[in-house]
Amino acid sequence: MVRITRRKAHAPAVVAGEAAAAVAEVEAALAPDDPSAAAFFDIDNTVVRGASVFHLAMGLASRKFFTAADVSTFVWQQVKFRIAGREDLEDMDSAVEAALSFVAGHSVEEVVRLGEEIFDERIAGKLYSGTIALANTHLEAGQRVWLVSAAPIELASIIAAKLGLTGALGTVSEVDEGVYTGKLVGAPLHGPAKAEAVRALADREGLDLSRCAAYSDSSNDVPMLSIVGRPVAVNPDSRLRRHARDMGWEVHDYRTARKAAKVGVPTAVAIGVAAGAAAGVASSRQRKRKRRWR
Repeated sequence: MVRITRRKAHAPAVVAGEAAAAVAEVEAALAPDDPSAAAFFDIDNTVVRGASVFHLAMGLASRKFFTAADVSTFVWQQVKFRIAGREDLEDMDSAVEAALSFVAGHSVEEVVRLGEEIFDERIAGKLYSGTIALANTHLEAGQRVWLVSAAPIELASIIAAKLGLTGALGTVSEVDEGVYTGKLVGAPLHGPAKAEAVRALADREGLDLSRCAAYSDSSNDVPMLSIVGRPVAVNPDSRLRRHARDMGWEVHDYRTARKAAKVGVPTAVAIGVAAGAAAGVASSRQRKRKRRWR
């Protein structure tokens, strides 16, 4: 049971942040030489190209967790995310909530096992090597490195473990006897909730936030970036780029062909992509059903 201690415990962002910090596990083998400093990395479009929850959803869809209509919704959100170059709070929150609701009734053990498979299949090839190099510089300096994401904590933890990082903070879902209920603890770990999670973890781990760094692509993460001594914009959206310039923050951009991706992909094409994905899943299932009856 996650225990909330702050006075503002009624606020969803605080609940989500403290819940994320409370369940965050630390890799014991990674004892830091510099225990008061750490680095915090957003995942989507910072460490991983695109939205990690989308990649998880598509992997689960291929394993029959979702319907064809559900797949088209996730594809449409991903198309919007890629064209706009920044996160939409409502789309991200609904995607996280949808992903968690669709795993309701499944065991945590099963989803973690599948999540590890999906990382190897769909996420490993979408990592930004430049961002990984930044994370490794902190590890080499004896500092801990945490991922901080709206993605489910299980997925964020898998990515952190695969990359050899210290641990992860992510959206916490309600679990009853090892099975997902489909509900969240607080809210998705997004925007202000990420800052709350970092603060709570800093309290727990004895971190000096003035000696810490944070990395993100999204203006939604300004609250998290603003509470550390070294805020860094990585692959920034236009709003964060302007804010970083005004504040004198460090900026890194590891994307390629960004302009081509933003040159107005026609809406009809975007809709076609979503429809095509849904049709593909439906067609695949029809072929499997036909084979069963032969």
